[in-house]
Amino acid sequence: MSPEYYRRGRNWYTALGVLFIVSAIIVIVRQIALWGFEFVGDFILNSEFTNEKISLGMIGFGCLMIILGLRRNVPAR
Repeated sequence: MSPEYYRRGRNWYTALGVLFIVSAIIVIVRQIALWGFEFVGDFILNSEFTNEKISLGMIGFGCLMIILGLRRNVPAR
């Protein structure tokens, strides 16, 4: 391999980001399957601290981790 080749996305930031996103999607899909979309939507939009809001935060954190994992690492000269 040449020294210019960089394996983008193959690090623990990206893996952790995908793990957070998949976990959050599983929770949201389970809640929608049990309670229905309208009921879950009410929980997302109310002012209480709920499981659905935690899941949305996990999706945001997962996206941030993927962005950190995909940035280029430029070696210092």
